[in-house]
Amino acid sequence: MSTTNMASSSNYWEDLRKQARQLENELDLKLVSFSKLCTSYSSSSSRDQRARDSRSDSGGSSQDNMLVAMTTELEQLLANLTAVNNRMAEYTNTPGTSSQHAALMHTLQRHRDILQDYTHEFHKTKSNFLSLREREDLLGSVHRDIESYKSSSGVNNRRTELFLKEHEHLRNSDSLIDNAISIAMATKENIMFQRGMLKSIQTRVTTLANRFPAINSLIQKINLRKRRDSLILGGVIGTCTILLLLYTFH
Repeated sequence: MSTTNMASSSNYWEDLRKQARQLENELDLKLVSFSKLCTSYSSSSSRDQRARDSRSDSGGSSQDNMLVAMTTELEQLLANLTAVNNRMAEYTNTPGTSSQHAALMHTLQRHRDILQDYTHEFHKTKSNFLSLREREDLLGSVHRDIESYKSSSGVNNRRTELFLKEHEHLRNSDSLIDNAISIAMATKENIMFQRGMLKSIQTRVTTLANRFPAINSLIQKINLRKRRDSLILGGVIGTCTILLLLYTFH
């Protein structure tokens, strides 16, 4: 490959890396905004239920439209980043890159890992949002039925008030359950992380012990001596106790 072709090929690779980094930065910012918007949807949906019901006939709330638009934008960014990664993979297989193939593959794998993490985070947040919206729509439908019955009958009796209070209690209980599940999932992830760390430490200690058998042998001898001393001490204490009892009774 000539010097000009090598320079052109290097510039092409740097352009792809620049595009990948730019898309990754955009995805990072968009995912943070998307997660915050989905979180605010949970709190605002219960507070603005009646307002959303009144707007549902004219095309839905602006927050729903914003979430849909952001979802489409994130899907497009992920598709663009996937295309850039595919072009980077094609470049690593072109002739003339064998001398730096290992470095190129390392860089490509790093970008692929980042893409995989962003894709997983996006689908997880999107799934949680869709589940939340379905639940809110279901509860909102019940709320609208109660309000419709109340307005059509024109009766504001004690039973209707009790139904409404029970409905609010159910919504609050559902929110508490969601919070408890979130805390439990976070605790599980933390425990699994700690388990991995302890397992890694145990593996390293085992490897170190196998690598230095003299240290392992010394530790075993120390343990045997400690056991022997414990047995001797126990025998002495037992003998003294027996002699003391015999002296006491006689």
